[in-house]
Amino acid sequence: MKALHPEFIVAIGGSAGGLNAYKALLEALPSNTGMAFVFVAHIVPTANSQLAQILSRHTRMRVVLASMEMEILRDQVYVCPPNVDLLVENYLFKVVSPRSKPNVVVDLFMTSLAAAMGARAIGIILSGFDGDGTFGCSQIKANGGTTFAQDESAEVDSMPLSAQASGSIDFVLSPDKIANQLRKLAKTSKGSEA
Repeated sequence: MKALHPEFIVAIGGSAGGLNAYKALLEALPSNTGMAFVFVAHIVPTANSQLAQILSRHTRMRVVLASMEMEILRDQVYVCPPNVDLLVENYLFKVVSPRSKPNVVVDLFMTSLAAAMGARAIGIILSGFDGDGTFGCSQIKANGGTTFAQDESAEVDSMPLSAQASGSIDFVLSPDKIANQLRKLAKTSKGSEA
């Protein structure tokens, strides 16, 4: 099973205006990076979210809703369900329902990911209101991981600007350029294993 574990787990946080950024990121990514991608979005707790179905139309990777004890596999896309806190431990999702408080779901997941994956954690903050994800990115950075924030292409720039202001962001890029940088990271990682 270890061979199916991802080289990196990529946490993608967003809120208002994030959908176009999510689609652009996925469309620019190949389906064989060896990474796993976890979308953690601000969704109204009572919503019947169609995010997984929408994203599945923009990638050849399998897109599924994360659930308790689900194993995280390479070249898969996971979506955080509404009204839960999503955590990761030993390549397994932990789901706490209902969520502890609104608009910290990105921070909680990224903090958990930083502890679980260290230098193999990647955090991406895309379009959205508020500052969720800023603390999470600082935790990823502190544990040796890599962090991204969307550039001025963000429809709503509060979340990416908050993350940038913290000083814990490595790259400020558009979603398609973030995808290019992820490809480079994947190649570098594969090269170091050879």
